[in-house]
Parts: sequence; C-alpha cells; structure tokens
Amino acid sequence: MSDKDLIEFVEAVSGQAHLRVEENLGGGFVRLCSAEAERRQAKHDIRFAEDIVIEMLRNARDAGSTQVFVATQREGNVRSLVVIDDGTGVPPELQARIFEPRVTSKLDTMALDSWGVHGRGMALYSIKSNALNACVVDSAPGLGTALSVVVDTESLPERRDQSTWPTMIRGEDGGLAIAKGPHNIQRAVAEFALSVGPGLDVYLGTPAQIAATLMDFGLRSLKREELLLCQDVQALPLAQRLATTADAGELERACAQLGLDISERTAHRILAGQITAVRSVLRLLSQAGVPEAPRRSDLSRDSRGLKLAPDDLASFSRALELAFDTLAERYYLSLAGTLRITVKGNSITVRFPIEKD
Repeated sequence: MSDKDLIEFVEAVSGQAHLRVEENLGGGFVRLCSAEAERRQAKHDIRFAEDIVIEMLRNARDAGSTQVFVATQREGNVRSLVVIDDGTGVPPELQARIFEPRVTSKLDTMALDSWGVHGRGMALYSIKSNALNACVVDSAPGLGTALSVVVDTESLPERRDQSTWPTMIRGEDGGLAIAKGPHNIQRAVAEFALSVGPGLDVYLGTPAQIAATLMDFGLRSLKREELLLCQDVQALPLAQRLATTADAGELERACAQLGLDISERTAHRILAGQITAVRSVLRLLSQAGVPEAPRRSDLSRDSRGLKLAPDDLASFSRALELAFDTLAERYYLSLAGTLRITVKGNSITVRFPIEKD
C-alpha cells in the first residue's frame, strides 16, 4: 500500500479532523494539515500559566475595556483564573465559537504590542488548548465579559513564587519601570498595566477580594436611583451587578454567575467590610514608595565600569529566563529563585539558582 493509499484509508476511517498529515512529500518531509499546525502553534504560544493571564488581558484591552478584574487562586496543582471586563461583550451564539482557531473580532485592528501580534484569532484557541477548561461564564453585547480558565500547573507550569510583587523604580522621565522580581502572575499583570497606562484600570486579587472590588465599583459607578429602581439585574453591565445584592446568599449566587467561587460566610465578610476592595495595579505600584532610578551613564565619556539602567536590566532578565526555559525542558530543571545579574567593571555575570525536578 502506498503512502497516499494509507492516508486515504486513515481519512476514510477516522475523518479529516484526526489526520495530522495533509501530504507526504517523501524523504521524511510532510505537509501538516491546518488543524495540526494550529494545534502546535497553540502549544507554542502558551508555555506558562502567566502567558494565559497576558492573553486574557490583551483580549480585554482590545475589547475596549476600561476596567478589568482578575481573580485567581490555586488549590493543589489547579490554578483558577477569572477575568471580568467592561468591554464590548460577546453575543451568546458566539461564546463557544470564539475559542475556535482564526475566529477574531479584529479584522482591521490587529495590534502589535510588547508580546507580539494580537488579532490573529488564536489567543483563546491557544488558551483552551493548554487549559483543563476555558469558557465564557457570562457576556452580552455592551455589558462586558466574564471568562473562566482552569489550568493544571503540572502540565502547564507557573513560577514557584506567586506571592512576591515586582520591585519598581521611577525612571528619568518620571515613569514607572520594573527593576526586578519573579516573572509570576503579579509581574505579568504589572507589566500589562504599565504598558497600557492610566486608560485601563486592572485589579488583581483572590475571588473574595475581586468580589469586594466589584461591589465597591458598582456602588461608586451606579447612581442611587439606579440601584433602588433596578428591575432587571441582567441588563446591567457585569462589573456593576454585585452592587445590587441585598444579603450574603444573594451575593454568593451573583458571584457564582460571574465565575467567582466564594462561600456564604465569605459573602457575609464582604458585606461586613472585613474583606475590602483592592486598589488598581497601577495605583498600587505608584504608591509603593518607588525610588528614583540612577541616571543613565554616558558610556562614551565614562571611564568607569559598565552601568545598566533598571528597565534595560529588567528586559535582559526576562529574556534570559525565557531562554533558560528551553534548557529546563530538556534537562528537567527549574529555577530555585530569581536569577541574579551582577554588573561589575566591564563584565556581566548571570547566576541561575537551579534544582532538578
């Protein structure tokens, strides 16, 4: 039986969706079918849980959001993420289809940012391909979107240190820059918030903290008469709905409709003010007592040793960690902490604290 006959036989038995090869070119070369090529691209696009956070934030930004709420928690090896925004929303009939490859709302508005091209219609497909579950919890045109993603951190790893916020520094232009810190979820959200600036407020916390933040946002953004006279909560934007709840049981149910898993006891604590709203990431970073960056040296006139600006050092650190990931996969290694970069004299020394998996 020839290769062509074999491919036709497999196609007849299993269907085109199960074929990986469109054409056998001979000599060990094949032409992949589009579904297999898309699957491999999806696996490449998302390599860490932090990548999923960035892609969800980019989607919210491109949907015209001004407020994005990121709720995350980990239980055992399972990382749960819920992102709620006040963007354009998704019609009910398309809420499953947006996870298919090449489906996009950005036909003429493809974006190029710090993380590459966005608008290919591959972000949500890549997320779903690498997650245990990914779905639209709730959305409607003009009312925003709530997305839920559940990740197995054994198959899609994340940074071990998920509690440390990055250290900030203020540059010569007065703007904030990340000086150091692990490339965890906090840093991913901080980098995104810094890149978009004050036009988009991003909030990060546990489901309970984000529930408290959504309630606070709704109370501040809705007029008193709107709260009192609201007859149809489902007609309100998602980010404002929690403000209409009257008791702990109602708050718990309203949170569940947004994908936020809290207990009734936690709902009582929110209503009692024991769990309070979190500040936006940009505000949190700007109020953290940020030191001034040292002035960038003019190396053409400076006869002393090499000096690197903090923002350049941070970019260099990120590039090195990404390069290390390739080596780590081959030799079953992982970073035991933050890599250390030492600039002394006219040399740069990099130390990777490692441990074998």
